[in-house]
Amino acid sequence: MNAPARPTQTLGRLLLRVLLAVLLLAGIALLGVYYALHWRPSVETYPMQGVDVSHHQSEIHWPTLHAAGADFAYIKATEGGDVRDPDFARNWQETAAIGVKRGAYHFFTLCTLAADQATNFIATVPRDPAALPPAVDLEFGGNCGARPSRDVLIGELTRFLTAIEAHSGKPAILYLTREFDEAYQVSDAFDRSLWLRRLAFPPDYGARPWVMWQATNIRRVEGVEGAIDWNVVRP
Repeated sequence: MNAPARPTQTLGRLLLRVLLAVLLLAGIALLGVYYALHWRPSVETYPMQGVDVSHHQSEIHWPTLHAAGADFAYIKATEGGDVRDPDFARNWQETAAIGVKRGAYHFFTLCTLAADQATNFIATVPRDPAALPPAVDLEFGGNCGARPSRDVLIGELTRFLTAIEAHSGKPAILYLTREFDEAYQVSDAFDRSLWLRRLAFPPDYGARPWVMWQATNIRRVEGVEGAIDWNVVRP
């Protein structure tokens, strides 16, 4: 007849099982984090993919990033009436040198006159017929606390678009978060291509189908230190 297990043996086995369960859960969690940091939408579904960048990415090794799947880049040029991204000129030149399609974007602030913002953008971004259409970043995150009425916002944005589109020779693309578009119905007011943000899932807002989708803002990819925004173009 086998002797009954001692209490210390039973406790030891229980602790071992708990430890193994904890290690298993930790491993699953790490795999989930790794997947999230490296995920991007299917290349088979969305063959054209790219990034949007600013000085927050620091120095980018564009050949490596291009080889990792970035076919195009939207590069921050300006913000408001007097802010110029310190890395714009370098990123603009380096993307052109390796054949990455490039476009410039402006962060539109709610507390600065459109005329001043347009002057800032035009003075910063060279006129280039080969460039992608200019993009306007419209969101509350990082913006000033002002909340103008819809009529005021639409009027100011109209003036801004008229100026930068005359400079670039192309209709602009509008980057809109759900919150901003719900507040001002910008996609209803302007017949422009939409660049919409919804992490992990295709956007389900806007007055018409999106042209570009910002799918993740935490992607880790070779050529960039830290996280980067990843976008796809609707086929």
